[in-house]
Amino acid sequence: MKKIASVAMIAAAVCGWSAAASAAEKLTLQLKWVPQAQFAGYYVAKDKGFYEEVGLDVTIKPGGPDINPTQVIAANGADVIVDWMPSALATREKGVPLVNIAQIFQKSGMMLTCRKDSGITSPVDFKGHTLGVWFAGNEYPFLSWMSQLGYSTSGNNPDVTVLKQGFNVDPLLQRQASCISTMTYNEYWQIIEAGMSEDELVVFKYQDQNVATLEDGLYTVEKNLEDPQMVEKLAKFLIATAKGWEYAAQNQEEAVQIVLDNDNTGAQTEEHQTTMMQEVAKLIEGSDQGIGYLEPADFERTVSVLMSSESDPVISRKPEGAYSHAVFEAASKLTM
Repeated sequence: MKKIASVAMIAAAVCGWSAAASAAEKLTLQLKWVPQAQFAGYYVAKDKGFYEEVGLDVTIKPGGPDINPTQVIAANGADVIVDWMPSALATREKGVPLVNIAQIFQKSGMMLTCRKDSGITSPVDFKGHTLGVWFAGNEYPFLSWMSQLGYSTSGNNPDVTVLKQGFNVDPLLQRQASCISTMTYNEYWQIIEAGMSEDELVVFKYQDQNVATLEDGLYTVEKNLEDPQMVEKLAKFLIATAKGWEYAAQNQEEAVQIVLDNDNTGAQTEEHQTTMMQEVAKLIEGSDQGIGYLEPADFERTVSVLMSSESDPVISRKPEGAYSHAVFEAASKLTM
């Protein structure tokens, strides 16, 4: 896979790493959403024994519509969470000392998907339309984008009407909204599976609109980085996680089956998860340093987008100490 080969330098040594000398250390990971291929790397790492190989007993807690990962870690319900950076930085400014310790998705998968018959062909056409938006922390990139376009989203007569979108595609199918929030790996394909064709849709990828913010990253709290033993444990977790993601990307059919085995609801389908795995594999590519490395320039871009609105910025000041390479560097030293 392009741009992922360097992760082998981080992960290869795991195979020869014996953790038998000590009991497995417990670590809890809180996911952002329900079991699906978006999180394949973690489930693969656990299923294939990669966490066990580095001496970890990892519990993976699924997310859901009523679960906010930042609240979970603030209440000591997890050691590490998967979250999007806009949500994490907004939460940090409110007092929860979250720190990004690894960036799994190197590119944004978020986009607005619009009905072509709405007449929307470019962002300048959004005015006067109803746009579906996810909340619970996922609205921040959208609001920043609208601010950059000069569109109001609140008040008695907003330029665009914001529909608080559930985590489904019904508003587009039922014509309740001209556009809805989708991910390249999930909701877009739900629309296709529901019977609409790609020719009936217009998509605006945040990555292409220069408003992309970092999505699935790994976050812990500051106190964990002040404990050398915890940093080492997190480094082991990152080593095994990187190996899990590399394996998932290279063995997508098997990874999908592992994800389905972890879906206790039976709600996921093999067809949808196969497509999701293909798209997610594209998002983890990009860093010459390997899976998990946060490029400072990407962090700066995210901060810039979130502070772009003078009247209603997502964060009011540039965050200090909001990310750390300490865990990534410790992982690199452990595998030398």
